[in-house]
Parts: sequence; C-alpha cells; structure tokens
Amino acid sequence: MSVSAGEIAALAATAFAGSVVFGITGFGAALVTIPLATHLVALPFALALFVLMDLANAFRVGFENPRHAVKGEWTRLVPAIVLGTLTGITLLVNLPRQAATLALGVFVTAFALYSLSSRPETRRVLATRWGYVAGLAGGVTSTLFGAGGPPYAMYLSHRGLSKEQFRATLGLATLTSISLRAAAFLATGSLLDAKVWLYALAIVPAGLAGLWAAGHLFRRISRITLMRVVSVVLLGSGISLIAKAIA
Repeated sequence: MSVSAGEIAALAATAFAGSVVFGITGFGAALVTIPLATHLVALPFALALFVLMDLANAFRVGFENPRHAVKGEWTRLVPAIVLGTLTGITLLVNLPRQAATLALGVFVTAFALYSLSSRPETRRVLATRWGYVAGLAGGVTSTLFGAGGPPYAMYLSHRGLSKEQFRATLGLATLTSISLRAAAFLATGSLLDAKVWLYALAIVPAGLAGLWAAGHLFRRISRITLMRVVSVVLLGSGISLIAKAIA
C-alpha cells in the first residue's frame, strides 16, 4: 500500500476548503472536494474517503437546530432518497471510470452555470410533488458523485422556508443522504480499503477544522458571495474534468 504525504496534504487542504463551504451554506462540500480530489486519486477512492468526512460534518451540522426543521418536507424527501441511493450505487458499480468522470464533469458544470445564473428574487414556490423528484435526484447524485445537497437545496429554496427552517431541513436531508451513501459504500466494499481509513485520519480532522473556520467566517462573507466564488471554481473544475474524460 503506497502512501504519499504530499497527496494526503493536498486532500486535507481540499477537505478544509469543502468544509468551509459546507459550514456556511449547509451543502456543497462534495462539489468542491470530489472534482478536485479526482485529479489526485481515482473517483471511487475519493467518494469512499470523503463520505467519512461528510458523515462527520453532517452529524455536526445536522443536529445543530433540529427543532427548526420542517418535518413534512424531510419525510417527503426520505423515501425518494433511499430509492435514489440504490439507483446511484448500481450506476457507480457498472459505469466505466471514464464515463463516470465525464458525468461528474457535466454535473458540476451544469450546477455551476445554474448557480451563476440564478436570481433568488425571481424564485417561485414549487409544489410538494417536486420533493420526490429532488429526493430521487439527490440520492443518485449523492452516491454517484458524492453531492446530494444541490437537488435538496434547489427544492427547499423554492418552498418559502425561513433561513432557519431551510438550514435545519437541509441539514437533516443531507445527513440522511450521506448516511445511506456510507452504508451503500460499506455494503459494496468501497469502505473496506485500509488506505481509505489511513487517509481519513488526516481528512476528517481537516474537515472539522473547516467547519470551525466557517463559524468565524460566516459573519464576514455572505452566503451569496461565497456561492458565486465557489461557482466560478466549480465551472473551471467541471470543464477540466470533461476535458480529462474525453482526452
């Protein structure tokens, strides 16, 4: 088992950056960590490694203010998340690596373009049936790309929730999704790699440090400003993944 100190340091820095985003916005860590990590390690390894960090972060944030969560929204999302997770793990096991990298690049690029073009003031309230679509899509993208948060965030941001309700409900949905993803990776053997757990000794603490830093940064930078900056980074990362897949 070959271990690279430089590789671990770079992945830890990626974990820190992703967790800062997660700590301020309530989602989006994997949109930073997975695309960047796949330039260093294989996608399946990156997904298995960062699910451990995501799980630690989700437990930290998911139970922050659960009393603000809208129970009806969460229970609507959960069954669809379960179905989406099963679909995503099936695709992950069977997709060729090049196709998976291309799909990740397209997904990240599409989300970045959506974020850059989105205007909060023009958002209309969505019908509850879209919750099932969001849950299914989030379950698939969570398992396939490590990023289930965007579909949940897109849906919940159009439901007329307060900031507290949005963050708490999104936190529980994300915690559910990541827990199911971790269970799926354990069942398929992805989390049985000793190297994953060795790297996690650096990545998980780096992620928790990122959450701590986010707690001090959120007063100085707005969520909208941060997401604009992140979206530009994601756009470049997504395009580079597409180029890497088709090269």
